[in-house]
Amino acid sequence: MTRDDSPPTIEAFAVYHMTIPSDATPPTIDPTAAARWHLAAPASSPWLHEEVARRMEQRLQWIKLRPQAWCHWDAVRGGLQAHELVRRHYPKAQVYVHETAAQRATAAQRALRPGVLSPARWLASAQHFQVPPDSSVQMLWANMALHLSAQPQQLLARWHRALATDGFLMFSCLGPDTARELREVYRDQGWPASGHEFTDMHDWGDMLMQAGFAEPVMDMERIVLTYDSPDRLLSELRSLGRNLHPARFPGLRGRGWVQQLERALAQKLTQADGARLGLTFEVIYGHALKPAPRSPVRDSTSVSLQEMRAALARGNKLSRGL
Repeated sequence: MTRDDSPPTIEAFAVYHMTIPSDATPPTIDPTAAARWHLAAPASSPWLHEEVARRMEQRLQWIKLRPQAWCHWDAVRGGLQAHELVRRHYPKAQVYVHETAAQRATAAQRALRPGVLSPARWLASAQHFQVPPDSSVQMLWANMALHLSAQPQQLLARWHRALATDGFLMFSCLGPDTARELREVYRDQGWPASGHEFTDMHDWGDMLMQAGFAEPVMDMERIVLTYDSPDRLLSELRSLGRNLHPARFPGLRGRGWVQQLERALAQKLTQADGARLGLTFEVIYGHALKPAPRSPVRDSTSVSLQEMRAALARGNKLSRGL
């Protein structure tokens, strides 16, 4: 088969509902491997990340809050094309671009900083290439990052700290059905796990609540990408991440093993048309509010007139919905 560098074709269906609280289930990630991949990941936006970010940007039309400032967390891997879509959605908002890896911080500035002669350089909606101060932004945008974190609850807490009261988080990540066909191939061959276990969206909803967020809303879709060869499929997976499972193969595999894997993929993943190989990606989308901190319960509580007015104003805003 010849290599095909055109975008994969897509077949997708979606399921939408609110979260149901359940016990949090952290992903089975080797922290050392996760840290190594975080530093080694290319300074580019994978095609799938851009597509997911584009779909997430369309969900902003459902949200009525208009942020005065927002933060794009790890924009290079999250989607540079989608970054411009969000900027156009909120043209007057200040923008913070925060990269958590130094090599991608340079790439973000090179791609997104306006030129010296560009009018955008002097507009009020300038971009700041730094971590946002605590409680400074009304939206935090994080695309396809959470499922690769070895400490997701700490990351959620960090996002919560950056948001101002009544601000909201928009995020996406991969879910448990991702690459299920590849997992079956590895299991059939008697090999260790092909990747770490992805967290279910109900568990993400529970972790959002534990991090201090309110009113989490989650939805999910499964996207089937098709490829014309095992080599093209494996190349796509390498651009998205690495096997972070603690029980993965302990060393590098040889050329013979790769050929065995490609034969197994061609046999297991061939679609009904017999021409392409299909691989499932479960994509989870979520958003949640940062509510005002609750006053501690005492026998008697004193509230100033200013605090009461602010609380009433927040209540009126939330009663009208996002």
